[in-house]
Amino acid sequence: MRLLRTLVLYAALIVGSNPAHADVGQLMTLATGDLAKIRFHMAPKPLQAAAFHDEEGREVTLDKYRGKYVLLNFWALWCPPCVKEMPALNRLDAAIGGNFEVVTITTGRNARHAVDKFFAKKNLTHLPKLFDPKFALAQSVGVQGLPVSIFIAPDGSEVARVQGELVWDSPQAQALIQAWMAGS
Repeated sequence: MRLLRTLVLYAALIVGSNPAHADVGQLMTLATGDLAKIRFHMAPKPLQAAAFHDEEGREVTLDKYRGKYVLLNFWALWCPPCVKEMPALNRLDAAIGGNFEVVTITTGRNARHAVDKFFAKKNLTHLPKLFDPKFALAQSVGVQGLPVSIFIAPDGSEVARVQGELVWDSPQAQALIQAWMAGS
């Protein structure tokens, strides 16, 4: 816990106090090890996103998350790296909380009962059960493989993305996300 606090304070000092925009170069210096796969954009990109479905089958959009820092994760039950990183995403959401939310969307053919069973087995209590069965959302945001995670600013713009599995609940990942939130 002490290491995490130290990393968060260090990250906040690196990023500085500019509330309008996090310094991408400084965030990239925090993206070491497997976090180096994260690609921060030099300027936020508009995100034109299609609708998807909640666990009751209702159509929703990413506008539901406006005003929050979002880590949008695309995954599927048939994707071993996706399945492997879900518990870490759950712990990340629990650890940071507040104005930050991990939004996991299963894309493609994933039976709801199988997703329910997986969530129960892995005790994924902090993640939403959202569905993109026809890849509409995934295609609209340019997903070309799984897993993919997209950093979305409170204004709805994309600020970074990563292809592949990460250890999302590591102290380094948490410090990076805290620094992103502190600098935006």
